Amino acid sequence: MSVLTDLARDRQVLFVGGKGGVGKTAVASALGLAQARAGRPTLVVSTDPAHNLGHLWGRPVGDRPVELAPLLRGVEIDPAGTTQEHLRAVRATMHRLMPEHLQGEVDKHLELAREAPGTHEAAVLERVAEVLEARTPEELVVLDTAPSGHTTRLVALPELMQAWTEGLLRRQDRSARFGAALRGLEGSDRGRDGERDLAADVVGTSIGPARTQDRRARRDAEIRAVLDRRQQRFRRLRETLQDATTTGFVIVTAAERLPVLESVELHGQLRRAGMDVAAVVVNKRSPADAGDLLAARRQLEEGYLEQLRAALPGLPVLQVPLLPGEVLGQEGLLALGSHLD
Repeated sequence: MSVLTDLARDRQVLFVGGKGGVGKTAVASALGLAQARAGRPTLVVSTDPAHNLGHLWGRPVGDRPVELAPLLRGVEIDPAGTTQEHLRAVRATMHRLMPEHLQGEVDKHLELAREAPGTHEAAVLERVAEVLEARTPEELVVLDTAPSGHTTRLVALPELMQAWTEGLLRRQDRSARFGAALRGLEGSDRGRDGERDLAADVVGTSIGPARTQDRRARRDAEIRAVLDRRQQRFRRLRETLQDATTTGFVIVTAAERLPVLESVELHGQLRRAGMDVAAVVVNKRSPADAGDLLAARRQLEEGYLEQLRAALPGLPVLQVPLLPGEVLGQEGLLALGSHLD
């Protein structure tokens, strides 16, 4: 049994990432196909905006699972569509909670947020959380991630989003306490003067202090419930990503200068994010016995492999040879998978 076979068998979630163009999607699909053929239900999820999963399998793959092979399904998370759905849900919630005269401001803010830095990553993160929450106990989820920079932002987001949500909860608590104190002052002052409640001005009707207070209390409770659910989701996701018995990361690279340097940097970023990096796959290794050109190329690659091993001592490094044909469909993936066994 190889390191990757053991890893896929023992974990519930595998991330496959690295520099663009090194074969991440093919390695993720080959690992998923091997597990499915061994009898384990497997879902391969692409989070890369430049999706290759459907091209690799020669069939349309979208945001909902489709069958790629027996016991193997695939999903391509659409960042733009996911962001649109995410903002639609936020807009619906905000419209329900905010006074009608502020809804235009809510819409304006959300339109600006659509293209704000981190919005797409946050929406994709929510979708990844949904996928992991929906997995069955026996299912393996293999995440084919975007190139290194996007991947590190994605895996760092759960902690950032949880901290941000906790900050919102603290602000909401302070706001609720301040509002309660203010309502107490307003109630005593306005009761003597016979004036209408301040909140009635906000909603545009005179509804009375008690009713206004109930409405505010319900709104505050619903805001709190929404933030609590979000905080719990990100906490669960962070715990899943940082649990080495549940989740592992496989870095895919090539024996070239830039991919090796980027892989070493990615390893450090993942470790700082609390993730277990379980193995490195060096893809498309040149053969030593196929002519002088490729033999010279392989000799050059050996130097970069030594650099990789020296920078990441103790980390299993698996080498996959340059294959004679394109890696496409089940046949190509089985050929690739035979070198991952």
